[in-house]
Amino acid sequence: MSEYWLVSAPVDKSNQQIWERMNTVTEKASLSNNYKFPIPELKVGTLDSLVGLSDELGKLDTFVEGIVKKLAQYTADIMEDSKDKAQENLLANGVDLHRYVTHFQWDMAKYPIKQSLQNLTEVITKQISQIDTDLKSRAMTYNNTKGNLQNLERKAVGSLLTRTLADIVNKEDFVLDSEYLTTLLAFVPKSNYINWQKTYESLADMVVPRSTKMIIEDTEGALFTVTLFKKTVDEFKIRARENKFIVREFNYSEEELHAEKEEMTRLSADKKQQYGPLLRWLKVNFSEAYIAWIHIKALRVFVESVLRYGLPVNFQAMLLQPNKKTMKRLRDVLNALFKHLDEVAAASTIDVNMDIPGLNVSQQDYYAYVYFKIDIDLFNFK
Repeated sequence: MSEYWLVSAPVDKSNQQIWERMNTVTEKASLSNNYKFPIPELKVGTLDSLVGLSDELGKLDTFVEGIVKKLAQYTADIMEDSKDKAQENLLANGVDLHRYVTHFQWDMAKYPIKQSLQNLTEVITKQISQIDTDLKSRAMTYNNTKGNLQNLERKAVGSLLTRTLADIVNKEDFVLDSEYLTTLLAFVPKSNYINWQKTYESLADMVVPRSTKMIIEDTEGALFTVTLFKKTVDEFKIRARENKFIVREFNYSEEELHAEKEEMTRLSADKKQQYGPLLRWLKVNFSEAYIAWIHIKALRVFVESVLRYGLPVNFQAMLLQPNKKTMKRLRDVLNALFKHLDEVAAASTIDVNMDIPGLNVSQQDYYAYVYFKIDIDLFNFK
């Protein structure tokens, strides 16, 4: 299970050992694996600006998580038959997603802590918006190539009534450049082979005797050629349909058949040529987006902790990986452990319309401690 709970609690004179206490009561009962989640001393700004930033970060969190999902899903999509190996390409800074979040270190180079919280938020917004724009453009180009190739490939393996004939017919199968004669292709169901041989010469006037030849056969039937005078083609088609023979609309053109083969070869080459660079781009930008997403979680914890616990900044952020079977028990233990932090929580009552920092609105749950969920199972394709 790859769900994590990112929580924070204040550290003060009466509660210096908050990490040790939480760690002891949860790990002792095998409720969770716990990790410290170090967040540097960021620029606080005014409390009014933090309230506005809290809402902005919540929306940005949702947006970036969506982009990370899209990058992960598209990586799996383009890998097609190797989709089970997509997870190997979903790394953050070269390590797996679990290790990155459990050994989180703030990236000072990407997100300098001397900048304001608003500036850091804008940097991430701009970065992820650009990745989203680039993804749409690259995906459109690759999908168009892939879709056109798939259309040609489907035609090459479909029913003999509709499939392409580029790799089937030969010039020798047709009477060409004749003023009077032409060659037709008729699809004949397997159950009608004998009837075809008995009747095709009499389906119209001026059918060339013994001119039929099987070109290709599948499980349903076969394509046969038949040569006749051009002026009797319409009559032949009508009589053929009455006998459950279907004449395909086809005019032999060496140029068109060659162009069709060339198009499939070109599209196949284009797809291969685009695949490598696209996969590398996805790997790099999935990493960038995932790293940005975890930094957003850190920013949210910082902002909500300051709003909830006040100044000076003095809180401990902790990452818990719950045991799936004991999640309810873990929640009860945390509620009891941090019950003293909030009189509202102690009374077990809350006005759901109150605007309270740290409230996870999507869950309509309030806790005495700051809490956010990180679910990296969302990016698992095993």
